Amino acid sequence: MIVAIMAPRSGKTSGLAIPAILSAPGPVLLTSNKAANDAFTATVDARAEVGTVWALDPQQIAHHPREMWWDILADARDLAGAKRLAGHFVAASVDESSGSDFWSTAASNTLGALFLAAASHRRPITDVLAWLASPADRTPVDLLIDAGHDAVAAQLQGTVSGATETRDGIYETARQYASCLLDPEVAAWVTPNRDLPEFKPLAFATSRDTLYLLSKDGGGSASAIIAAAADAVMRAAVIVAERSGGRLDPPALCVLDEAANVCRISDLPDLYSHLGSRGVIPMTILQSYRQGQRCWGEAGMDALWSAATVKIVGSGIDDADFADRLSRQVGDHDVQTVSVSTSEGGKSTSVSMRTERILPPDAIRALPKGKVLLLATGLRIAMLSIRPWYKEPSAKVIGPASARATKAITERALAKTVGHDDLGLSA
Repeated sequence: MIVAIMAPRSGKTSGLAIPAILSAPGPVLLTSNKAANDAFTATVDARAEVGTVWALDPQQIAHHPREMWWDILADARDLAGAKRLAGHFVAASVDESSGSDFWSTAASNTLGALFLAAASHRRPITDVLAWLASPADRTPVDLLIDAGHDAVAAQLQGTVSGATETRDGIYETARQYASCLLDPEVAAWVTPNRDLPEFKPLAFATSRDTLYLLSKDGGGSASAIIAAAADAVMRAAVIVAERSGGRLDPPALCVLDEAANVCRISDLPDLYSHLGSRGVIPMTILQSYRQGQRCWGEAGMDALWSAATVKIVGSGIDDADFADRLSRQVGDHDVQTVSVSTSEGGKSTSVSMRTERILPPDAIRALPKGKVLLLATGLRIAMLSIRPWYKEPSAKVIGPASARATKAITERALAKTVGHDDLGLSA
């Protein structure tokens, strides 16, 4: 159960994520907001040799062709699953501090009801967009009643029949949360397609396949889809583990790089409390402790930090409070001080002991690239040197493969640019 806090350009990808992926014995999941010269290009060829490579790239970070689809509503066929899915869309748009106001809560409930209506009758998620555009449409209410979800139908009907200003505010907020699905190129990745293979999380958990989840961060991103897919994979892995004796063998590795930007799973701190016991190994990589607090709140980040059995802190820690906290955890040591005084009778020497921090906060802030602090359960804090993948013997193979994958991304991007230019000229 790993949490890594490392600033940008401190070796978190080259020294942690990539080596972990390359040595993983079972299925691997990676979330990222980059592709070229990153974990995707460095590992895609090596992972293709041991299993199927799946890439969910709705915003074309790697310009990867759409060769799969995933049923985003598969786990939304009961109320709990529908509410979890709605929660991913809310979490991708608002931080923890503002995610519990009236409009966010009401919009989340409405999205959950619409997801449940669509999933219960195997409707595509694009139907949800149509219902959001027309609040007066009774179709989702009727579908919920037909599926036996009378209470949810009554709640949705109450929202629709309420004051016009309130209803419009709730629906507009919900539309903003689901706005990434308005792009047909994004929605196509999570809409049924008979001509493409379907990615199934349960089958993935027992394979040696690799799933790359790529999304931009910031407004309008598809990070809600990425978070929902990562959550579905981890939960499916837990189900498979419970069915096969309690643990996955071999274990599944879930590298949540840029977790606070592209993979905001709101209850990730709670998941950490039991994923490890099921053979599901999460590696959550953050740029700072405060970034985690903004995503999950102070209590949530503390819970995530406490549940992790392996904590890694690298260079670039500019949070003075966090650096001081780490310094106190490293501990103190006694330092011998010798003082010499001179008097008429000659020189006298005295020796005294004083207590100092082993690693003061300023030294933690100044950790060089390649050095990390390791906080592992049952062990004293240690300082380690992490070894980037390009210093390993396998770099002779991985380096050229990464270069080829990066070149392929560039070529695909250029081909699309030329295609768009041609369309513009012909128009």
